[in-house]
Amino acid sequence: MTSAYDFSFETLQGRPYPLAALEGKPLLVVNTASQCGFTPQYKALQSVWRQFGPAGLVVIGVPCNDFGGQEPGTSEEIGQFCEVNYGVDFPMMSKVHVTGPDAHPFFKWVVDEAGFIAKPRWNFFKYLVDKQGRLEQWFTSMAAPDSKKVTSELEKLFYG
Repeated sequence: MTSAYDFSFETLQGRPYPLAALEGKPLLVVNTASQCGFTPQYKALQSVWRQFGPAGLVVIGVPCNDFGGQEPGTSEEIGQFCEVNYGVDFPMMSKVHVTGPDAHPFFKWVVDEAGFIAKPRWNFFKYLVDKQGRLEQWFTSMAAPDSKKVTSELEKLFYG
């Protein structure tokens, strides 16, 4: 059986980021973009990271340029944009595809687990993975990371 911990990304600095190193921790994986109407969600993601990170949550930003060319920057530009504009200090990965035949395996797995409806259809889709590496829930771009809809699912993971 495949779990989220079977996948690996690469950081903005070009270093491997195997999710296996996070085994036992819940993850919130989000496909991001710097020039999107939902880009201000970086602030809410940072807030969720600060609130739930001490309990073990790892927020992971995964930039993609698949929707409207809204992430044209280099890894260095993406990192600088996120830090300067939103104070992001949660892990940010290198840009990948999240849809189509070249989609990163994590995003293909999401579709296998939750069906076609869970496929990222725009920037800032969010995927909540439980402590066992199972896809627990997913949220569209419209669900703000700090909304009750999302935080109540996070609270369930940590507090039952």
